[in-house]
Amino acid sequence: MSFDSVAFLFFFPLATTLYFLCPHRFRTGLLLAASAFFYMSFVPSYILILLTTICVDYVAGRVINSSRGTTKHLCLVVSIFVNVGFLAFFKYFNFINENLALAARFFHQPYPIAAMSILLPIGLSFHTFQAMSYTVEVYRGRQKAEQDFWVFALYVLFYPQLVAGPIERPQNLLHQFREKHVFEYERVMSGLKLMAWGFFKKVVVANGMAQLVNPIYAKPEGLPGSTLLFATVCFSFQIYADFSGYTDIARGAARVMGFSLMMNFRNPYLSGSMSEFWTRWHISLSTWFRDYVYFPLGGNRVPFWRWQLNLLIVFMISGLWHGAKWTFVIWGLFHAALLITEHCWVWVRDHLGLKTGVGKIPAGLRHGASVALVFVVVTLGWIFFRAQDATQAFYIFSHLGDHLSVKAVRTLFKGPFIWVLLGSAVFLLAAETQRVRDWYQAAIVPSAARRWTSYYLLACAIVFFGTFGDHPFIYFQF
Repeated sequence: MSFDSVAFLFFFPLATTLYFLCPHRFRTGLLLAASAFFYMSFVPSYILILLTTICVDYVAGRVINSSRGTTKHLCLVVSIFVNVGFLAFFKYFNFINENLALAARFFHQPYPIAAMSILLPIGLSFHTFQAMSYTVEVYRGRQKAEQDFWVFALYVLFYPQLVAGPIERPQNLLHQFREKHVFEYERVMSGLKLMAWGFFKKVVVANGMAQLVNPIYAKPEGLPGSTLLFATVCFSFQIYADFSGYTDIARGAARVMGFSLMMNFRNPYLSGSMSEFWTRWHISLSTWFRDYVYFPLGGNRVPFWRWQLNLLIVFMISGLWHGAKWTFVIWGLFHAALLITEHCWVWVRDHLGLKTGVGKIPAGLRHGASVALVFVVVTLGWIFFRAQDATQAFYIFSHLGDHLSVKAVRTLFKGPFIWVLLGSAVFLLAAETQRVRDWYQAAIVPSAARRWTSYYLLACAIVFFGTFGDHPFIYFQF
């Protein structure tokens, strides 16, 4: 079931109520059963994949913790092989097979292997990476192997973050399943408010933007550049509201029960550089690649050419993690190129800033221009992320400047729906800044009447301006 489904409106309060009513010693089993039910509501048979990886990683962790030398290395290899093997088969088999078939046709060679009808299990990339982080951390000696099988199973299956993260580390989450959580009004209200904010992002902003983006990206040929540009900017807001909305609901649902999940977004569109953007966007994934791929490759403590290669490798893998399409690979390499370009520009600025006059520009103006530039290049990169294939992506890129005019832009802003939606998007960005949050705490929170009025208005916005229907969370496909 999805967070924005009617089923979840019944599942969440029931599971949470039973959790608090249940004696502490039975809560692990209750949460595990609820999480299994939650996952099986999508495709029941795919719970078998999760159970297999859970069993393999649990045994591997125990053996790694008590072994040395070859046995220890072998168990880590087996664990990674099983996890990556499932991911490769379900997510990449047809992609690899299709490209091998194309290569065979190019060289006029027969290729007998046909494509398979494989349905990608929901959230496979997320819980695979979370399970892998456990065995790697045990191997590195940073985490003791979990002795309780059911606690470890819950670490992988925990329903709030099972489908789309955040991708947790064992050090943060495992110990929380042993702690006794009592009902605390302030914490429960904090979690419910975070969930409500996540629902606003999803059903008002993201789903509303989807109604604008989907028809344009479904058939962009022949549309004026202003329309293509408008849809691309809207998708920037859509994907941020969609994914961060899911994260807020997940973190809020966990917080209600007393669990703390890591923050996954920190106002990424207010970043002043690309390197800063990747410390604010999908933090759990970017830190996963940093710790388990980038650092083992040598990080930035290598010659410049090797550092560039490390970035290209990490972002190419990151692109493939998002999907088995060349558009995602291009998107990843695009961001690697941006980071390399930014590094070169910083060197030029630091060494030639006085001569070029860059250093004389007021800091506030420089930062504002940097934030705008980062938003523009990130938005252009989303074209590859959203396009159906590389051909369509390059078509949109090459036609963004076609038939641009004030009249063409004005036609896009007819009707109240557009203005309500854009106003919601602006409100979204403003409400998540620290300054506005501080103002809210100072001006609204002390007054119960104003506080409950703000809750009521948020609920009304969700009910009256929300778009409900067939709009699954974007990252469910990963």
